[in-house]
Amino acid sequence: MRRIHVGNALSAFGLGFTVPYLYVYVAQVRGLGAMTAGLVLAVFAVAALIVLPFAGRAIVRRGPLPVLLAALVTAAVGALSLGLASTAATVLVSAAALGAGQAVMQPALATMIVDCSSADTRSRAFATQFFLQNLGLGVGGLIGGHLVDTTSAASFTLLFAIEAAVFLLLVVVLATVRMPHSPRMEDAPGRSGQGGWKQLLGNRAMVQLCVLGFVLFFACYGQFESGLSAYGVEAAGISTSALGTALAANTAMIVVAQFLVLKFVERRRRSRVIASVGLIWAVAWVMAGYAGLGHGSKEMATAAFVSTYALFGLGEAMLSPTVAPLVADLAPEGLAGQYNSAFALVKQLALAVGPAVGGPMGASLHAPYVVTFLLFSLGITFLGMRLGRRLTAVQDQPWSARSRVVAQGGAAVPGDARARA
Repeated sequence: MRRIHVGNALSAFGLGFTVPYLYVYVAQVRGLGAMTAGLVLAVFAVAALIVLPFAGRAIVRRGPLPVLLAALVTAAVGALSLGLASTAATVLVSAAALGAGQAVMQPALATMIVDCSSADTRSRAFATQFFLQNLGLGVGGLIGGHLVDTTSAASFTLLFAIEAAVFLLLVVVLATVRMPHSPRMEDAPGRSGQGGWKQLLGNRAMVQLCVLGFVLFFACYGQFESGLSAYGVEAAGISTSALGTALAANTAMIVVAQFLVLKFVERRRRSRVIASVGLIWAVAWVMAGYAGLGHGSKEMATAAFVSTYALFGLGEAMLSPTVAPLVADLAPEGLAGQYNSAFALVKQLALAVGPAVGGPMGASLHAPYVVTFLLFSLGITFLGMRLGRRLTAVQDQPWSARSRVVAQGGAAVPGDARARA
């Protein structure tokens, strides 16, 4: 598990190391223009949407570790070639390889966490994963920003070469992992990849969770660097330095609050934790509304805007030990990889649609923008409570279910706590 967490941190470090500077690199340093730079960002999303359905099946058939190693090598090749690319065609092909590799890392690592944890330790394992991901993104972005020089293509080549080296280092680290045996598709002769997708779509609780996940990522993550930042600058008059402070407040809240809220979250129904996050984010949008539509001072508007990002961070800290373990508990034995990939696909769709919808609204339709996403946050509360009706006691409140087993004189077996849909 420690090696897996190192993998999470290093993969996030590599992502934060280069992605914030892709637009500048392609448009200005390589002189390929804003159109090509925009296409590069679109290629990242499209590549993820293409490979994730196949990644789920591969994880189920081959196990998460071989798939992760292949993804890391693909991402390393993409990163290195991107640093050397000088034409639009080579940049786009390299971006596709890097985007595809990075997209597959997430469900593969999540499935490894599922296979290496029990129901008792899974929430803490996913909370640690989220903590390290944010730490890796922040550190990677900070170091990368000090290395790049927009007047020197060589500095960006060095940046992408270091990212490729990080991915290859991760291959060496994770190649030493000995995964515990978990059922694969070959262990169940009658099951096929198509049957796995049919079974997933027939699982109403998982379908509801995917709908909920789309709204979560659309209304929060899909707005961070697009609609919400545009709204802050245009409606609230937030400076770029204040916007950076708001993003730092979000990361700081996650780092500080992650393990403080973990014990609270572990003792609560998962559906109610998700519902409460919707209420917290609704308050965050009210604060954003005050920042841009209120009549307070510039200082009060800035404080309210920073508070918006901090409240989003608190909600994220509550979700990380809740949603990912729930996906694992809904997955039938041997199909955790497919379920993780399906949820990652939903996340990627939301992250693609969110900026496209929120960006123009945040920049020009200030009041409708705030009201729309306030309603989306309240919708999270509604969907969370509705999901609770589909979950079994073990799926919704695994700690309570295990406590009842012990109280009745039995022994809580980790494998028995893995809920079936």
